[in-house]
Amino acid sequence: MCELFGISSSRRIAGSALPLAAFRDRGGGCADNPDGWGMAWRDGVAMRLDKAPEAAFQSARCASVIASLSSDLLIAHVRKARFPPVNTLNNTHPFLHACCGRIWAFAHNGLVPEIVALEAGSGDQVCRPQGETDSEFAFCHLLSNVTRHYSEPEAVWLDELGEASALIARHGKFNFLLSDGHYLIAYGHDRLHYLESSGRGEAIALVATEPLSGDATWMPFEAGEMRIYRDGIRLLRSVNPLRARSDPPPC
Repeated sequence: MCELFGISSSRRIAGSALPLAAFRDRGGGCADNPDGWGMAWRDGVAMRLDKAPEAAFQSARCASVIASLSSDLLIAHVRKARFPPVNTLNNTHPFLHACCGRIWAFAHNGLVPEIVALEAGSGDQVCRPQGETDSEFAFCHLLSNVTRHYSEPEAVWLDELGEASALIARHGKFNFLLSDGHYLIAYGHDRLHYLESSGRGEAIALVATEPLSGDATWMPFEAGEMRIYRDGIRLLRSVNPLRARSDPPPC
């Protein structure tokens, strides 16, 4: 059901030095996510995006992007199409949308179909999805929350974002990576891991659906845990316990 990979680092790292080759193989090779791949990464002050509705593990274009990119902030995704079960470019993650004077990137693992009607019926829409996925509707729903609180102190709007994420998670499965070009924001509902390291003036944080190496220090997120990184350093960690629904949707 889709997989995520993200990096926040104190220095630029070449794609070939990251476990992106292993992640690429999870796009239809060693894992059943054959319906699209995408990467959004910081290049200077801008966010760049490359994606295609094809299996990553056999995509020459995906391999070329990995070999050529160098960044200190990245969000990557391989897709198993479920809502809708159509692999088009507009339905391929990550998604980019403008909010609060910045370009935000988002990728999701899980299923939250109820959010489509909820966001479509909202009169407070900040962005309009270009595709049909529940993921992009959830992204726009989160940005509506960000807009209301972004001018407040950092700790306030990030805490509000955690609360909004927990509410969306009640509608299904909601693991995601989000970035405004500075922060890497990772939310783990039921399936996300992190690996943090620092030393000699450098810091790096990796986040992935499944550990991408044999390093035993990969750790699972708690249910409802949000971790926020900047330049490889964890700035904030919060846990919003996921309240049970009386009518949980089938997984």
